[in-house]
Amino acid sequence: MNTNQFGTVTERLDRNHYETDVEQSHITVDQAAARAADAGPLLVRICPAHVYSIQADGTIGVMAAACLECGACLAVAPPGVLSWRYPRSGMGITYREG
Repeated sequence: MNTNQFGTVTERLDRNHYETDVEQSHITVDQAAARAADAGPLLVRICPAHVYSIQADGTIGVMAAACLECGACLAVAPPGVLSWRYPRSGMGITYREG
């Protein structure tokens, strides 16, 4: 990991503030569509926050509380696999960089 005057990437991400919406996840996965498209490995690989994981039963797990809201997963997911929207007002990530 590269360190500079601003700290490591992990240190910089740790400065962010997350307000978790425990009532509504802003990400849902259509497991049947994901399985048909074999989308799990792609989602795991593309997400910088490691939101997605492949469970023992082959389904895709989602840890939406860690989402950076970058939208990378939505850009690469096959059609119909993800339902993604920004978290409700006041929820989600607040960047503290700087």
